[in-house]
Amino acid sequence: MPSFVTHLEGAIDGVTLEARTIQTLHEGRPIWVRYDLDAIRDAVTKEEIATRAPTMWRYRELLPVENESDIVTLGEGMTPLLDAPRLGAALGLNDLWIKDESQLPTGSFKARGLSVAVSMAKAFGQMKIAIPTAGNAGGALAAYAARAGLESFVFMPIDTPKVNQFEAVSFGANVYLVDGVITDCGKIVAQGTETAGWFDVSTLKEPYRIEGKKTMGLEIAEQFGWTLPDVIIYPTGGGTGLIGMWKAFNELRELGWLNADKMPRMVSVQSTGCCPVVKAFDASERFCTFFENAATIAKGLRVPAAVGDFMILDAIRESEGTAIAVEEERIPIWMKTGASMTGISICPETAACIGAVESLSETGWILKNERVVIFNCGALQKNVNLFHEQLPVIQAGVSVEWTPNGKMVEALP
Repeated sequence: MPSFVTHLEGAIDGVTLEARTIQTLHEGRPIWVRYDLDAIRDAVTKEEIATRAPTMWRYRELLPVENESDIVTLGEGMTPLLDAPRLGAALGLNDLWIKDESQLPTGSFKARGLSVAVSMAKAFGQMKIAIPTAGNAGGALAAYAARAGLESFVFMPIDTPKVNQFEAVSFGANVYLVDGVITDCGKIVAQGTETAGWFDVSTLKEPYRIEGKKTMGLEIAEQFGWTLPDVIIYPTGGGTGLIGMWKAFNELRELGWLNADKMPRMVSVQSTGCCPVVKAFDASERFCTFFENAATIAKGLRVPAAVGDFMILDAIRESEGTAIAVEEERIPIWMKTGASMTGISICPETAACIGAVESLSETGWILKNERVVIFNCGALQKNVNLFHEQLPVIQAGVSVEWTPNGKMVEALP
């Protein structure tokens, strides 16, 4: 299949870099993949794309893999975009939607980026892949590496939920626990990359995970009839998805595929337990400072330093968006509220987004009739470690008396 990649580009200074060769960071910062959008416009139409299989690879002209045989896929993409009228009403909004990434392979949006990254590793002839992870990315890497027949190495903080550890081990990864946070895991991967021969797929330390994540933006555009929402609420750790979507929207605008020139306001959501992007945004800084003693139950948000920090902040400001930190203590409440009002498998990172919408609606930053999309980035059931409720027990063989509204009065022998 034809590749429309023209070159790679240093995100920090715009310098042109060679494509179709292994590139990691430039000047210690991430790299963009650039395409010949004029050629893509001549090669395919959005109407043609709509006839293709419902996976993220329907947008193959805007993805970097050149040979179809190199694509490593588990059917990822085209996740449901679900309206949430009850939750919206509770938050004071008339047009609230949730993009449910929990239905992807391995239960999180990490599948998108790792599908492309592993595909490119395969194309480059790499046989060993390593990643630092807060949990979900490790399981996704292990799954796609297993699919491709590659060896994977996964480094997780020691307090990563057991379900994430089990997932990565089950897919055959070499899993190591690190007594620290994800940045400590990243240092270990960097130390071993040269000597161990790993292809490092750390967040934004290679150019291809972002290309997979940008398909979230491409899908939203198509699902809304090529018109973008007013506001996108995105949980931000490393920020690959937020950056990727903003890249996707700009590519779509340049292609002329959008029915209106309106671009969404991008909202970066973090927890008070770890909010380096919010602090930098509020201080009008372009780069973040390391967030000391980062701690949050939303493990995907516990990234005290993101290598793409300036890219996140650039996207927020260019879109006239904002960054907000929500109360750590209320995340479990928002998690239960979101799941019980939508039937969607809400994860703690998305619960933080619900809290952000609540706050931004109350202050009038989001207007009642604006179209708002929250990203549900992972599955509720991957967070069983957060369940501590004591449930009532009824002994077998007893007679139970109930009130008309379904409350148990007493159980009699």
